[in-house]
Amino acid sequence: MHMRSFYGLLAALGLAATLVHAQASGGASAAVPHLQKQGTATQLIVDGKPFLMLAGELRNSSGSSLEYLKPIWPKLAAMHLNTVLTAIYWELLEPKEGQFDFTLVDGAIQEAQRNNLRLVFLWFGSWKNGVSSYPPAWVKADQNRFPRVQDKNGNGLETLSTLSAANRDADSRAFAALMRHIKQVDTRHTVIMMQVENEVGVLGDSRDRCEAANKAFAGSVPKELVDYIASHKDTLHPDLRKAWEAAGSKTSGTWEQVFGEAPYTDEIFMAWNYASYVGRVAAAGKAEYPLPMYVNTWCSMPAPGRGPGTYPSGGPEPQVGNIWKIGAPAIDIRAPDLYSPNQPDWIKWYRANDTENPLFIPETDSTRGAFHLFYALGQHDAMGYAPFAIDELLYSANSETMPADLPLAKSYATAAQLAPAILEHQGKSKMAGVVVSADDPPQKIQLGDYVLTVTYPRSSRPATPPPASTPAGAIFISVAPDEYIIAGSGPATVTFSPNTPGPPIAGVLSIEEGSYRNGRWVPGRRLNGDETSQGKFVRIGGNGIPNGSIQRVKLYRYR
Repeated sequence: MHMRSFYGLLAALGLAATLVHAQASGGASAAVPHLQKQGTATQLIVDGKPFLMLAGELRNSSGSSLEYLKPIWPKLAAMHLNTVLTAIYWELLEPKEGQFDFTLVDGAIQEAQRNNLRLVFLWFGSWKNGVSSYPPAWVKADQNRFPRVQDKNGNGLETLSTLSAANRDADSRAFAALMRHIKQVDTRHTVIMMQVENEVGVLGDSRDRCEAANKAFAGSVPKELVDYIASHKDTLHPDLRKAWEAAGSKTSGTWEQVFGEAPYTDEIFMAWNYASYVGRVAAAGKAEYPLPMYVNTWCSMPAPGRGPGTYPSGGPEPQVGNIWKIGAPAIDIRAPDLYSPNQPDWIKWYRANDTENPLFIPETDSTRGAFHLFYALGQHDAMGYAPFAIDELLYSANSETMPADLPLAKSYATAAQLAPAILEHQGKSKMAGVVVSADDPPQKIQLGDYVLTVTYPRSSRPATPPPASTPAGAIFISVAPDEYIIAGSGPATVTFSPNTPGPPIAGVLSIEEGSYRNGRWVPGRRLNGDETSQGKFVRIGGNGIPNGSIQRVKLYRYR
């Protein structure tokens, strides 16, 4: 017997046993995981309750071997993850056209259930990082049936063309089969969301220049797109509105007549075609099982010399977000992959002109996640956070370091305790987050009736040369008048000043260090002494306050 088939049989038997147990105990909620608004935030609802994804994404090839992952699953759970992102590969799912092998799907679901984890599956179908490296051999080897992108020099690229119904329909059939299978076997809602493709777009040129693409580019812009632009001009991305108005605000014409002759027009054209293609794949899957679906973005903030093609042209970048919104209505979230050290600036850039697009960060740097996490959750109501190569973080650490002792794991442990409070206050302007480093001035945050000033501590006797410093990240929740929950990864200090009429000085009435157990606050130490310089400030990390400490702060005012 082929080994993958053997492991598939084991996985199937395991799932069957699990399903019998679920049925015997009354089963799980019948509600499919879905998105729901709360105030200005969008939440993921799992088994009838809001769910905060404290996640990690496996390396791209890790999910291709059940044996490789077997010892990793319990370590992921020990890191306080509640969700794992792992790929499903078209080439392994459908090795022969119309013949599907769900071994890896069933194995991942079984192991996730065994370790009390949820799953987000990443569909590596037509594209991964802009390139078609995961389609099956029967697709790759038949270029006549499954055409590729051509660049301006007439060279074919290892990238399936969006201007091919054969490409799109083959991908759609496979994805629909995957979703149909998940619905059949995953009655416990282990799989809570799907990523459709991966960082799509053309690399090496600003657009596809194959014969079909050139014909479409010289043809008319689809009426539904120009009608949307004309009727939503006040909500368009500034770049899109500027290009359209500079070309004469036309409601019909070719792509260059409507948007002008520029590489940005090529990007708009590709965004429409990628969105239409990916949207059709997602819709085919949702027709079988309507889980929330997202696309991830290879982010590239505008800069001199950085144009479409140097990053995947046509991918769901902010400047073409409107195109994706109308072209792919089956996609629920356009999610940014963020690896930059200045992550707050990139999040602000990504969300500046589309705050209705929910924030989920499916890929990020695991070494900075310990402090960036608190900013994303507190400042932007993120529904989830997932550092990339989470399995690599485990084996790259010191061999004596336990998974639970990793900085990210400690931050996840804190966020897991806070999750009920975070979910309760999302979308209500009751939370804030901050990242502050040694080179930053104090950060001022208006929250509730106070201005919070967050400062990175500076030594009065700096070392020569000064040691490398780690930024601090913190989350603040206004839970009542004059009362805050504060947590994070330091070092940082927080002072308060009133921003409403009344006595002008804010004093610290009490600071309790404590924990949440089953959503209930359990107080620990009272920190009104040296740890807070006799109530002058709240300390996040350092001087007796461990990173991840949760503190409940009550204030009062005096003259």
